[in-house]
Amino acid sequence: MVAGTATAVSNRVSRRQAGRWAAQDEQAFAQQQQQYAAPPAPAAAPAAAPAAAPAMVDDMSSKIDKLKELGALREQGILTDAEFEQQKSRVLGT
Repeated sequence: MVAGTATAVSNRVSRRQAGRWAAQDEQAFAQQQQQYAAPPAPAAAPAAAPAAAPAMVDDMSSKIDKLKELGALREQGILTDAEFEQQKSRVLGT
């Protein structure tokens, strides 16, 4: 009878342990699935930033060139100070 009780207890412990291991395996599998299924959002954001930078630089250099031309026209006497200020405001968008 002692042997039968020991066997029953041993089997019960084994089943419980197997159930715990199965639950841990399922959890690990679910975490792996979530990790691989999630889209890499941070990788997409930096790619858009460099595309905007050259346009901004081109726009700024274009404005600087226009302001230099206006300054030269004012120095030559072709534009008055008022006309220069008006055109400068238009170029700068203010």
